[in-house]
Amino acid sequence: MTVLDETPGAATSAPVPAHRRRKPLGTRAYKVFRVAALVLVVLFLLAPLAWMLLASLKTNVDIYDTGKALLFSPTMENYANVLQRNNYFVFIFNSFWVAFVSTALSIVLGVPAAYAMSRFTMHRSALVVLMARVIPGVSLLVPWYYVFSNLRMVGKFEVLILSHMFVALPLIVYIMMSYFDSLPLELEESAQVDGLTPIGAFRRITLPLSVAGMATAGILSFIFSWNNFMFALVLSGAKTKTLPVAIFDFVSYASIDWGGLMAAATVVTIPIMIIALFTQKYIVSGLTAGATKG
Repeated sequence: MTVLDETPGAATSAPVPAHRRRKPLGTRAYKVFRVAALVLVVLFLLAPLAWMLLASLKTNVDIYDTGKALLFSPTMENYANVLQRNNYFVFIFNSFWVAFVSTALSIVLGVPAAYAMSRFTMHRSALVVLMARVIPGVSLLVPWYYVFSNLRMVGKFEVLILSHMFVALPLIVYIMMSYFDSLPLELEESAQVDGLTPIGAFRRITLPLSVAGMATAGILSFIFSWNNFMFALVLSGAKTKTLPVAIFDFVSYASIDWGGLMAAATVVTIPIMIIALFTQKYIVSGLTAGATKG
């Protein structure tokens, strides 16, 4: 027979459900502040994009009219002017070709270089490569133009590809070095014990494991090349003009065609936004993969 203890204070109250527990005031205030701050940041970043998109659907008269900031009659004349009359499809192909080839060549050269620097601890060589990334590109334009003009190469795709590789290659090496540092060396040693050569272990073990890092480096390199204006402005020609340089044609000495300029800017921005939207998880995973070891 069980005897219940009926003394005062012996009975304990039932635990309060988790959903009924009152959260501290400081925690709730912090969450409200965080949400408000995120909303403000998003609005601050999206406001220029929204204005660009709306302006691309207006005439120049409506753009200057503050009363028609939101309420106006949209027109597709600016896009027709950009894509049909100015033949922007050629400039789109030029930008894609230069970005694709420069990124592909930079990956082919940069990944083995990053692997060698990582495995053989070539810190001084890595510092030299990183210094090439830090040097301002504008300081190289005059020497490049002088050299390539004497070689009669100004205005060709080869010059644009080489100039973009000067920035893309150090970026890829820097990212891939951190990624290779995070991969255990024991995997390659086990592969060599099983009979693979060091190059075979790199090709069959290390390289497949570094696909996320290569995707990250390639995407960032492609975005840089697609958006580059300075190199193409000086080194491109009439047949190799890229999109950022073609947009500059809407700016004249006397006036600016804001409608056509915003339509062309939208054509440049949309592909990069789509690429970033669908590849953001690869960019984040690739950049954070080399943050920790072990």
